[in-house]
Amino acid sequence: MNIDLHNHVVPTTIVDAIARDPQRYGTSIEEKDGKRYFNSHGRLAELQKVFYDADAKVEWMDENRLDIAAICVGPPIYFYWLSPEVGLEAAKLANDGIAQMVAKRPDRLRGMAHLPMQDPDAAITELERVVREYRFKGVEVGTSIEGKPLADPRFRKVLKTIEQLGCFLFTHPYQCLAQGGMDEYYLANFIGFPLDTTLMAAHLMFSGALDELKTLKILLPHGGGFVPYQIGRFIHGFNVRPEPKMKTRTSPADVLRRFYFDALTHDPQAARHLIDRVGADRVVIGSDHPFDMGPPDLMGGIEAIPGLKASEREYVCSLTALSLLGED
Repeated sequence: MNIDLHNHVVPTTIVDAIARDPQRYGTSIEEKDGKRYFNSHGRLAELQKVFYDADAKVEWMDENRLDIAAICVGPPIYFYWLSPEVGLEAAKLANDGIAQMVAKRPDRLRGMAHLPMQDPDAAITELERVVREYRFKGVEVGTSIEGKPLADPRFRKVLKTIEQLGCFLFTHPYQCLAQGGMDEYYLANFIGFPLDTTLMAAHLMFSGALDELKTLKILLPHGGGFVPYQIGRFIHGFNVRPEPKMKTRTSPADVLRRFYFDALTHDPQAARHLIDRVGADRVVIGSDHPFDMGPPDLMGGIEAIPGLKASEREYVCSLTALSLLGED
């Protein structure tokens, strides 16, 4: 079985709401040449059926040899920048829409909750509703929230609730805390996205947050950003510098395997390094579908990983994901 834990949607519930009142949501759905588009990081992206139609999504999965996909909203509709009231409204619409897609194809789709992180109390209320009503096991949250790192104390109670409810946390970037030098060549995605994931992981490690969140399972997209490659530098810095030990005595070496990683590195050798560094039981498939940064041959990329053992493939393709979804 092949299971994808990084697959995006833009449900019709939120599309219809934006179309009715674009000013309320600060974005718009535009039509051109008989096609619909939504604003994706300042550029128009076609609203393909695979974004909102469960059958179209499953048809794509069949073509790409996927048995199950966990679906979550795309970063353009995180809506953290809206008022708390409208942010909660948008999150409810998104979660209800995801649940409708899952209900149409429960054999193939799983849902991840979206939360209005600009209001931690509202985020907890919506999380509890979604887990109670829809039994979602995954929660998608930005790697940073409007310039605040996820490790910021104001978000701690949300993370604790995710942990207490037995869900896993899928952290996905939408803007980078570090600014500058990324305005051209689409570097905001090529470098900014993996950099923000790296910054988030470092903040969680060095802030002591992981000392409090001892059982929270955190899934990192895009191969974990630069974490698997630079973890040795984190460990060395912790050993020789006083700054990383201001809030924790736990070395990054001891918390690396608190994180899970998708294998979306766009390079088989890099995926090999990832598995060697963290273990196949911490790696899953990630397609990033339907965005253009997804791989052209998802399963071919997995099969091209040098020296991939049958046991490693079983973990990467199914066992690790089943464990996170609570279906092992």
